Amino acid sequence: MLRKIINSTLFLPLGFSVTFQQSLLSENNNFIDEVIEENDGKIFIDHKQIKNIILNNNDELKSLKELIEAASFNLSSKIAKRYPSINLQANGLPKYVAGRNYSNNSSTTKTSQLSANPSLNIRWDLIDPLRSPEIKIARENLKVANNNYEIKRKDLIQEASTRFHKYQKSAQDIINKKFALDLSITSLENAQAKLDAGIGTKFEVLEADAQLSRDKQSLNEKKIEYQIHKISLKEIMNLKGDFEIKKEQKLSGYWNYKLNKNINNGLEKNLSLKNIALQTSIKNNEAISFLNSNKPNIYISNSLSSTFTKGDSLAVEIDPNKYGSSFSNTISLNLSWNIFNGGQNKNSYKSRKALAVGEEYAYKNLKNILKTNITKAYLNLKLNEEKILSTSKEISSTKESLRLSRLRYDVGISTLKDVLVRQKEFSDAKSKKINAIYNYNLNLDELERLTFLEISNNCLNNHNTINQNDSICNITI
Repeated sequence: MLRKIINSTLFLPLGFSVTFQQSLLSENNNFIDEVIEENDGKIFIDHKQIKNIILNNNDELKSLKELIEAASFNLSSKIAKRYPSINLQANGLPKYVAGRNYSNNSSTTKTSQLSANPSLNIRWDLIDPLRSPEIKIARENLKVANNNYEIKRKDLIQEASTRFHKYQKSAQDIINKKFALDLSITSLENAQAKLDAGIGTKFEVLEADAQLSRDKQSLNEKKIEYQIHKISLKEIMNLKGDFEIKKEQKLSGYWNYKLNKNINNGLEKNLSLKNIALQTSIKNNEAISFLNSNKPNIYISNSLSSTFTKGDSLAVEIDPNKYGSSFSNTISLNLSWNIFNGGQNKNSYKSRKALAVGEEYAYKNLKNILKTNITKAYLNLKLNEEKILSTSKEISSTKESLRLSRLRYDVGISTLKDVLVRQKEFSDAKSKKINAIYNYNLNLDELERLTFLEISNNCLNNHNTINQNDSICNITI
């Protein structure tokens, strides 16, 4: 259908023909349908649904949730050390002793006795030098676990969004390559028609055929990339069945924040920086724990023990009805003090302090890296804004150039080589715009991830001048 439109345009007078520019840009739903056939039963996924799909389906996030729960239980375990402990012990419940004691100087005695010896021990640590730092360490480990979950969640959402854009871009690449292929087929048909009419050359036919082969190869490569990107997106979202997305490529939104706002907000809310600060605090608390190991531990203990017996022990005649009981209760204030252990705790203290200093340097290094990454992402976003605008102009220019070169070739004042060059320029211009939109969307996702600011659908606060024609704000999202 497209080739018929192109041919009819070439041979009609310029003023009465359907504008070649319109035919070249008629990227309607027919092209979309040619890329992928829509089948019943497929799940349709929108870009806005990626977040919920990742949260519900990703197994790595579920694993990190379990680590949060484990850290929470560990904190509860350390806090429980503030309270008394109660232990019940029973040596024989019950215990039966039977025996016979013979002596040539005294009467033979016998034993047949059933007994029970329960004891109840209560301990309450009044001063435990290790308890406070252990609770602090457990609480900070819980914060680290929560931060790790949030870091991975945001990373997975950004990665899934990147794969979504790649998948969408590959669909647009296929559309562009199919369009270029149709143009090459038309060029080959025109060259063959001129050769048959005796006004063309065999070389022009070979040139057109070579360009057609290159376009076919390029199209096949894009189709393979399309399938790879689909598999990659399906893997990270952990989807079991088939799915489909909207193929139309558009801007994800606008970024309405100045560079300083990006950097300040990114450094203030970055979870990796917070984790390094927490690791520094953990190392310091571990150092305190080693020092406190040489401090006294003071605790109260209460021990209640009792004995119940029935029968005789070491008696000449056993009285099976004899029974007895006894109990005792002991309350004491106790002290346990590990005074010296050869300097082990002191050296361990120095080790943890050195690790804490290392974490401080890591904090400063990561802070500098984040500043650089945020700045680069911001500048690349502005660069891709300019590329989107410039490639739009380039498409219009190369499209007109292609139209004119075809008309010149048709009347015999130009060569097919010129047509093929303009055709490639037009296809390359469209590819540049596809890549610019793709990179622009990636920069938006990266800035959102690094700065914790939100992408806006409104361009009114954008620092581009929206009254000018050359503004990203004039591009529909």
